[in-house]
Amino acid sequence: MEQKQKTISKRANALAERLIQGADSLASYAARLSDAQWQIPVIGDGRTIGVVVHHVASVYALEVELAQVLAAGNPIKEATKEVIDQMNAEHAQANANIGKDETLSLLRRNSETAADAVRAFTDMELDNSAPVSLYADAPLTAQFFIEDHALRHSFHHLAKIKVTLNR
Repeated sequence: MEQKQKTISKRANALAERLIQGADSLASYAARLSDAQWQIPVIGDGRTIGVVVHHVASVYALEVELAQVLAAGNPIKEATKEVIDQMNAEHAQANANIGKDETLSLLRRNSETAADAVRAFTDMELDNSAPVSLYADAPLTAQFFIEDHALRHSFHHLAKIKVTLNR
């Protein structure tokens, strides 16, 4: 029996490529940092640069998983600012002394896995929407969620890291 090969959505592929672009930019910049710079707290955040880079690497799976919830037409109910703040605080404490090589390896590996998962979305799934508790139950599409979280995340934190180091 012949298997049908799934065609990758051009939109999903473009999202995945932009996700990788951001992760690569963050990884390239972070790779050039000294050990002392790795330990500098990010302005307005308080977590060290190393912890922030590790944070980005660590949450790709969750961000894509939540987009998959929306893609299936289901609401995201438990995500709130308080839950995210708690998750970030626990992550920062558990990873206070995280190494650069380990972090950059995780960033590359997890961003590739996330990009592959994003490429699996169909256009119909990207267009599906449901209420999202983090956004006052606004009905958001899976594509918006991907763009505002997994894709934007590395760009967002890279900009803050650059501001921190260019004070």
